[in-house]
Amino acid sequence: MKEIFNGIFAEGKSIYTKNLLPGKKIYGERLLNIKDTQYREWDVYRSKYGAGIVNGIKESIFFNGASVLYLGSAEGTTVSHVSDIVGEKGNIFCVDISEIAMNKLSKLAEERTNLFPVLSDAQITDNYKEYFEEKVDAMFQDISQRNQAEIFVRNAQFLKKGGLGALALKTKSISQSEKKEIILQEEKNKLEKDFEIMQVVDLEPFEKEHYLILVRKK
Repeated sequence: MKEIFNGIFAEGKSIYTKNLLPGKKIYGERLLNIKDTQYREWDVYRSKYGAGIVNGIKESIFFNGASVLYLGSAEGTTVSHVSDIVGEKGNIFCVDISEIAMNKLSKLAEERTNLFPVLSDAQITDNYKEYFEEKVDAMFQDISQRNQAEIFVRNAQFLKKGGLGALALKTKSISQSEKKEIILQEEKNKLEKDFEIMQVVDLEPFEKEHYLILVRKK
């Protein structure tokens, strides 16, 4: 087992995180015990960020002890691995508009105390700005809407200067007819005022018409 980024491990073609709650699965993932440590296999077909790792991101935005704003947390598949990475000293503010998803995430947060579920539209930042007396270290977004870049930029007010972010860009949610490369360039243009674009990773074959855009806040 090799640590490829802080808190992220690889063995063969699979990636893993150390299980914050040994013995417990979140979504049916495989548990692997090596010596005194239990690892959870990260299903990259169910995680845009996981797919980005396998497809060659150069730097991970998450680390032990980090504070994170996670936009579009859904039921917590990827969130659970981020929870493993940031550990007990970190915290993850999980914003999602779906009450059904938030109910499941809230149950997860009962055990994983570094999760803070927030039921809200990520476009209405006034709904949750009270959580951010201090700015976060990292920001991740996975939201299927036309204005993905605008939402990301709006929430950048909560990210510290020099903090890392990653946007899982779903081009088909923006246009069904335009080429994905053109959409990507248009969205990058919207981000460049506030962010330095560090890398763009195509998420094929794990996700069609998707990119992971890695950025640093200016």
